[in-house]
Amino acid sequence: MNDKIRYGLIGCGSMGREHILNLHAMGGAEVTAVADPHAASRDAAAALVDGWRPRLFERHADLLGSGLCDALIIASPNHTHADVMRDALATELPILVEKPLVTDIADGLDLLQRTQARKAITWVAQEYRYMPPVAEMIRLAHAGEVGRIHQVAIREHREPFYPKVGDWNRFTANTGGTLVEKCCHYFNLMEFILGEPAQRVFASGGQRVNHLDERYDGRTPDILDSAYVIVEFASGARASLDLCMFAENSVDNEHLVVVGDEGKLESLLPSLTLRVGKRADWGRREAWGQPSGTGRGVDTRRVWDTRIRYAGAHFGASYIEHQKFAAALRSGGPAEIGLEEGLRAVAVGMAAHRSVDTGLPVRVADVLGELA
Repeated sequence: MNDKIRYGLIGCGSMGREHILNLHAMGGAEVTAVADPHAASRDAAAALVDGWRPRLFERHADLLGSGLCDALIIASPNHTHADVMRDALATELPILVEKPLVTDIADGLDLLQRTQARKAITWVAQEYRYMPPVAEMIRLAHAGEVGRIHQVAIREHREPFYPKVGDWNRFTANTGGTLVEKCCHYFNLMEFILGEPAQRVFASGGQRVNHLDERYDGRTPDILDSAYVIVEFASGARASLDLCMFAENSVDNEHLVVVGDEGKLESLLPSLTLRVGKRADWGRREAWGQPSGTGRGVDTRRVWDTRIRYAGAHFGASYIEHQKFAAALRSGGPAEIGLEEGLRAVAVGMAAHRSVDTGLPVRVADVLGELA
């Protein structure tokens, strides 16, 4: 690997351009080629930073055959990932592919099979675990700070989906569904924090407010804008997701909670707040003078990572992920988030959608099939 890693970017929409800005801030990198069928997106990407003059391609296959890249970033629309990935996996280039990995489990299983004999790493961009207060919360949880973990709760109350080229993200067929597109990050976090795969999912959700008055060639968008999801694990631990995408008037729109038998951890964004609370000894009579809600025994602090030179849209998480990806390329190390992990996050989201549709609990194994 050269001192400066040459990146090829496939997909130059908002997330693709976010990757360019992170790489520019990080240093030791250059985007030498970009591919996107949409000319305005290509031009916007090419003009984003001074000093880089990437070669522009309409077709990703031409970028793959150009010889201009040491590594690939795939940030094209969700429903294109499988086809782009099949072509990319036929090269010897390392790959960072945006979430969700796929919108169809069969495609994901096919991609896994294609990576079996491949030497170059393939990394799925599930960057939420690298947000500074979340990363510190995970570190403490895994270090046993709150004892054995029994519950993980995640709430995101936010704005509706952003506009995309042609508003492709208004339809489940393109995104995989809201609980895949938006929430695979959270299902990945649940499994990562608890250290075990999800077993069963029960969900309730709907499209209550957003996009109902929009029409695209006579079609009305069909993506969910709100849901509750319960995820069960073999150990008996449980996790929950509370999603509302018409609640942008929130102070901290993301709230992650880990509860163990010895205490509780909370991460709040965008305030970058971490709370660490230890339980009193409820076996002692005097401990009953410390009821819940007093704040006693809770340490509250702001958490930031001084290595971050560009905060961007994800509180510096994408920057940290790019640092780790580049370090793996230079050292020959493994991907921290591989294809199987990325596919499991998709499968939990698909199980949640199936539960919404049927009103019944759904086993993740029934979605994943042979991988479960």
